[in-house]
Amino acid sequence: MYETTAGKRLQQLAERPYDLTAPDALTAAGRLERYVCRAGSLRMLYSMQRVTDEVLAALQDLADECRLVEQFKEMRKGVVINRIEGWPSENRQVLHTACRDIFCQNPAEPAATAQAKSELEKLKNFLNDVETGQVCNVDGEKFRTLIHVGIGGSDLGPRAVYEALRAFGRKDRDIHFISNVDPDDAAAVLEKVVLKTALVVIVSKSGTTMETLANEKLVCQALRRNGIEPRHHCIAVTGKGSPMDDPDQYLRAFYMYDYIGGRYSLTSMVGLVTLGFSLGYEKIVEFLHGAAEMDLLAEEPDIRRNLPLLLALLGIWNHNHLGYPTVAVLPYSQALHRFPAHLQQCDMESNGKSIDRNGRKIAGKSGPVLWGEPGTNGQHAFYQLLHQGTEIVPVEFIGFIRSQRGEDLEVAGTSSQQKLFANLLAQSVALATGKEDRNPNKHFPGNRPSIVLIGGSLTPEVMGTLLALYEAKIVFQGFAWDINSFDQEGVQLGKALATRFLECMTGGQSQPESLELKLLEAACKTG
Repeated sequence: MYETTAGKRLQQLAERPYDLTAPDALTAAGRLERYVCRAGSLRMLYSMQRVTDEVLAALQDLADECRLVEQFKEMRKGVVINRIEGWPSENRQVLHTACRDIFCQNPAEPAATAQAKSELEKLKNFLNDVETGQVCNVDGEKFRTLIHVGIGGSDLGPRAVYEALRAFGRKDRDIHFISNVDPDDAAAVLEKVVLKTALVVIVSKSGTTMETLANEKLVCQALRRNGIEPRHHCIAVTGKGSPMDDPDQYLRAFYMYDYIGGRYSLTSMVGLVTLGFSLGYEKIVEFLHGAAEMDLLAEEPDIRRNLPLLLALLGIWNHNHLGYPTVAVLPYSQALHRFPAHLQQCDMESNGKSIDRNGRKIAGKSGPVLWGEPGTNGQHAFYQLLHQGTEIVPVEFIGFIRSQRGEDLEVAGTSSQQKLFANLLAQSVALATGKEDRNPNKHFPGNRPSIVLIGGSLTPEVMGTLLALYEAKIVFQGFAWDINSFDQEGVQLGKALATRFLECMTGGQSQPESLELKLLEAACKTG
């Protein structure tokens, strides 16, 4: 990226970035109106970025030189891109978009989309059987609760979107999640659930995920203590042919395929079984439709009309050229309170790499640290650092014109939703322009970039659009850095060492006070 003509030009432009604190900096030459990108149900305001038309032109050239859109199209068509050239690797296709390509007459990868349609039809029939009572407990009672057991991509995405769309969920059904191998996580859920009317969805592509299998055992133990046979209540979401693909152990099995990575699996059965139980089939189709719309928009070559590509390139400008090491995603929507956690995994597990696709050390920086919390709560927590700290943090605000539930009250002339939205816009402007003051304690330096993503209301379709936007952003950035965004070898070393520690802990011996020191010593000796 740095060696491209555009990359070198961007390095030069970064020496004198646009000054957002100058008089009329945000309004000059129609900047507010011109620096807006629209895509489906979303629009992005980016006049609060330290960019000019010249910078945007260089970013366009970078996208073209790096073939970012062409690579995205190749990914969707099934080209094997999960690989490191010349080294053993997963060597897989990357086809999470095939799960929502079901609306196209000519899908990019027909075979994968056919599999997605098949699983979706299975889910539709299953949800109907649950609704009509054809699938029920041994006493003929309908299932009212679902416990989702998974970890990482099998938990964060489904949990985030469930929380985001609870306003649209059925009021007669409850969803609970168990992810942490900490036994208190499972215990806290199991003690408040009526197990005889609960379904349990266990999610593991390999069928061997240590934390998930441990939690499955805890849940099954609780079921048996209550006189319930687990195989009549448990559903598997797993790879075809995995140890969990067993009709003698599970009521149903839904399949996930090896060309869909865990953190990109939300629109597969990994997320749709749980979301379907909560929202109903029609709502998850709306969710998929929103994602499909963004996938198609991501193929637009003009960065000013391609929202995920523009968002990715602005991130590269901030991170690689202006040198900002982190990015904050701050949704002004309580419903999205778990969305930054999902993006944290999706982004940092994808682009937290230091070698390129040929196994060579990369010349510059790859992915930034991503974090975030909902506004306005964050304003009373960490915004002090955002405004006046020594660390500049680019911000991606997300907000909506209307609330989901419509329950609001006018106080002092404005509704709570208006107050929320006003705070969002005010923070973006304040970060950009700052404020001069003779009192140094009240001086705000400004020139702290942000974008504002705006939607009408957070519906299932808009949620799908938002999800696919960030997935595509992450993919585009990985292509620009020439890294493999689709493996996760970085999580393996700790797993291997944990296995050694567990070997040292078996045998039922009493645990001495200095157990941790003895375990460390034993693990180091075997290493």
